[in-house]
Amino acid sequence: MKTLLKNGRVVNPKGKQGRMDLLIENGKIAQLAEHIHAEDAAVLDMTGKTICPGFCDMHVHFREPGQEYKETIETGAMAAVAGGFTSVACMPNTSPVVDHEAMVRYILEKARMAHLAKVYPVACITKGLKGKELTEMGLLQQAGAIAFSDDGRPVENSRMMKLALQYAKGFDALIISHCEDLSLAEQGVMNLGKTSTMLGLPGITRASEEVMVARELILAETLHTKVHIAHVSTKGSCQLIREAKARGVQVTAETAPHYLVATDALVESLDTSTKVNPPLREEEDRLAVIQAVKDGTMDCIVTDHAPHHTDDKEVEYSSAANGIVGLETSFALCYTELVKRQGMTMAQLVEKMSVRPHEILGLEGGVLAEGNPADITVVAEDKPGKIHKETFYSKGRNTPFDGWSVAGCVTDTFVDGRHVYQDGKIVKE
Repeated sequence: MKTLLKNGRVVNPKGKQGRMDLLIENGKIAQLAEHIHAEDAAVLDMTGKTICPGFCDMHVHFREPGQEYKETIETGAMAAVAGGFTSVACMPNTSPVVDHEAMVRYILEKARMAHLAKVYPVACITKGLKGKELTEMGLLQQAGAIAFSDDGRPVENSRMMKLALQYAKGFDALIISHCEDLSLAEQGVMNLGKTSTMLGLPGITRASEEVMVARELILAETLHTKVHIAHVSTKGSCQLIREAKARGVQVTAETAPHYLVATDALVESLDTSTKVNPPLREEEDRLAVIQAVKDGTMDCIVTDHAPHHTDDKEVEYSSAANGIVGLETSFALCYTELVKRQGMTMAQLVEKMSVRPHEILGLEGGVLAEGNPADITVVAEDKPGKIHKETFYSKGRNTPFDGWSVAGCVTDTFVDGRHVYQDGKIVKE
């Protein structure tokens, strides 16, 4: 079957761009050009819409196995395509954790059965996420692990992280670091600052993140290895990474939409949907992270999609679980803040949400070109809307952005040429 996307604006930083048509055939991009004619193709009019390489989120939590009441791989994949994500990398802090080849194969099989977004497992750095013994990274990679992380917890022991970086270098594997010094976090539940003082809640100092960022940068520089820094939230972390990149350190970094659009002022409501780790910071941090996205210090924007059951959130703030769902709100929030308010171009946003995460993970994608898989995201840039959590395909409703007005939305998602999301509805074959 052939599908022809007509009259769209193609935003494709690594390939052809402009007003043109795109022909899909046998799951691939068959042609990308002006005025394509294909009599036997199903024609979709994309007038007023923007066609992009499929978004890639290299940091999500799908909770399966073990916590399917929060999210399954299928519901997570549904949320992904509804948000325009054709590929996602899911973190290993499931129950059991992903520290064995059988777990990697389980996730891949569940993703195959869901038949929606491409789901790539991230495996543990250490067995059981305990920070004591390295996993068999080579075997895990052979089974299909795309990267390695103990996300949800830091690798506290510096020698263990050194060994992990050295071991991973042998087969060009990527280490993703959750940068948090737990001894400095001191059981805090929000950012340490004026708001935490006013609310009487224990705070988390910026230093708890920045100390570990500095450690990873020093190790990567000393060992001549690559490292990826997860969910950057502070001004200081941005500056450390910027300086390291200037010295030639092989570091890449990510941030999340909630650090770009929100601050700890939201916590004044004591709405537990604002509780996340790292915590929402202050305005100077938000502006610094935005600048880091604009100047390339932040390579990509991820969601850190972390669904929770209402029972985990409808408790006192100090007892609530950390996490915000993000797959279905990411594009709209980022487009509204970064493009409409901060002056970034759509191409620059696509670079952060598609091109760079594909490159960092070594995945095929991130560019619309003839012969490439037809992983495509279509957005309506100027379509106003509101975020409504009750419409989410994710099982999680833990978002502080419910009711927010946004500009721009995802209208269509194609994975290997299959039209899996169209005008608000999942399309399953």
